[in-house]
Amino acid sequence: MVTASDLWLWLEEVSDPEIPVLTVVDLGVIRSVETDGKNAHIVITPTYSGCPAMKMIEDQIIEKLKEKGVDHCTVELTLAPAWTTDWISEVGKNKLREYGIAPPENEPDKTVLFAKPTVVPCPKCGSSNTRMISLFGSTACKAHYQCNDCLEPYDYFKCLR
Repeated sequence: MVTASDLWLWLEEVSDPEIPVLTVVDLGVIRSVETDGKNAHIVITPTYSGCPAMKMIEDQIIEKLKEKGVDHCTVELTLAPAWTTDWISEVGKNKLREYGIAPPENEPDKTVLFAKPTVVPCPKCGSSNTRMISLFGSTACKAHYQCNDCLEPYDYFKCLR
């Protein structure tokens, strides 16, 4: 008999295809899991509506659960409620930092409104003396920054709420 707890545990083994240091659970894209003891139904939400990784995530979920003995798994994509960076776990934020990606700060970028840039500490040296190079980094959900002290470039996972 497969339990919901089993499913959550096994989903911790499914890495995000774009940021492999994170699991889909760390990222918060898993919204719910259901099981009748034999089959599974997983609901996922993309980090943004056009995220190209969602099909791969779906395939990886089905493959992982099949590997664990789940006879049948359906994966449902839902856009509501919209994903938010608040759903990234603290473990996930630490993994991002250790990987060299600055995790989202606690507030969205309001520079357009107030002309005061969001301070994004460098994940390499911890300095707050940083600057945005480009609003878009290696993926659309990240911005590209550079530390003015250690001169290292890095991605910043944008805060979305």
